[in-house]
Amino acid sequence: MSSVNGNPVPSAAPRADNPRLRLMLDAPIAPTLVRMAWPNMLMMLAQSSTGLVETWFLAKLGTDVLAGIAVVVPVLMLMQNMSQGAMGGGISSAVARALGAGDASLADRLPRHAVALNAAIGLVFSVLFVCFARPLFALLGARGAALEAATTYGHVLFAGLVLMWVMNALASVIRGTGNMMVPGVVICGGAVLLIPLSPCLIFGVGPAPRLGVAGGAYALLAYYAAGTAILAWYCASGRNAARLMRGLLEWATLRNILTVGGLACVNPILTNALIAATTAAVGAAAGTAALAGYATGARLEYLLMPIAFGLGAPMVALVGANIGAGQVDRARQIALTGGALAFAIAETVGVAAAIWPHAWLRLFGADARLLETGTLYLHIVGPFYGFFALGFSLYFASQGAGRLMWPLAAGGMRLALFAGLGSMVLALTSSLTLFFVIGALAMLLYGMCITWSVATGRWMRRR
Repeated sequence: MSSVNGNPVPSAAPRADNPRLRLMLDAPIAPTLVRMAWPNMLMMLAQSSTGLVETWFLAKLGTDVLAGIAVVVPVLMLMQNMSQGAMGGGISSAVARALGAGDASLADRLPRHAVALNAAIGLVFSVLFVCFARPLFALLGARGAALEAATTYGHVLFAGLVLMWVMNALASVIRGTGNMMVPGVVICGGAVLLIPLSPCLIFGVGPAPRLGVAGGAYALLAYYAAGTAILAWYCASGRNAARLMRGLLEWATLRNILTVGGLACVNPILTNALIAATTAAVGAAAGTAALAGYATGARLEYLLMPIAFGLGAPMVALVGANIGAGQVDRARQIALTGGALAFAIAETVGVAAAIWPHAWLRLFGADARLLETGTLYLHIVGPFYGFFALGFSLYFASQGAGRLMWPLAAGGMRLALFAGLGSMVLALTSSLTLFFVIGALAMLLYGMCITWSVATGRWMRRR
């Protein structure tokens, strides 16, 4: 028996009769990563697109509604990233490490613990947000009619927040086994159904009542409920390598998830706090239309998260399985390869957005101030999007390794630089140009810091 970072692992990695596990432990890295990533990336793009499509429909209700939704989005994305990218990464990492180490019993205990844990967390957040939605949205910069729209939308959506948390727990269990296809098919299928459902409930079609801004929230809840039911059936049917079975809850198994997932929850808090704080700063300095413009431009950054997660979720499984099997060098090679792919894709998107900003911004509005602010943001920050995706994808690789110090430190640095120093400079100078330059610099340093930690091997050193 040898050890990795003080954790005992088998001296020879077990190769169970599991083709996905053998693929993760032995196959060439780049082709394996691409093969696992494409369905997951498609799933994430579909899931992200549901929010964008719904925002497009809601924008038809006016600029005030668009501005109101703009302050709900950071909170919703925080929940999405915490349930799927943070706790979800902890779940996938625990499942992958258990399978890589040949511990089938632990792999079968993890799903019920993952569902129970995410359901409890989702319920707590649901109660908090329903109770404090209005003052929270006011703090984020919503006023008047925009605040009314945000509160109406938020109350409905947050009342069913537990559905999102449970759906993402089940999807993360499946991804931890190396199976990216099933979550991809289920979530993409739900997105296809959501696109016609949203306008029916927002505007009223046939027997469907006209619910206005609340209709979009009801459509999302229907999407989460359907996804939860299908993924739960798949995990309980025995088709998944980690089975959802009845049994008691044990602290040791919960801790296996929380040691990574609990700490990882800090990262989406940092990311979404940055968006929320900078959105509030722009609104205070330049008004509602400029706020909507910046928020619309920054929504493209949210689109990069699914791209990074599309590669990042397979990296959690691949790195976790190889760490569990004692193959540390291969785990680092997987991380760097995935980070390079994420950089290339996101940089292409960012440069395109900087060259043709109106192609994105006009999807959500034609207000002159909105277009001016959004264009300025994309011109300055867009060319640095690759560094954000690079760092974000390596954050997922670090989850698989169970080492999150460097990604969290880099996220804190970015928050302090952009939301802290940048907001201070904006308040003093009223210069959005200077504010966005600081944001671009923060994005560059974020990506480079995490890449350096992985490339030098510092991410795997004991703290």
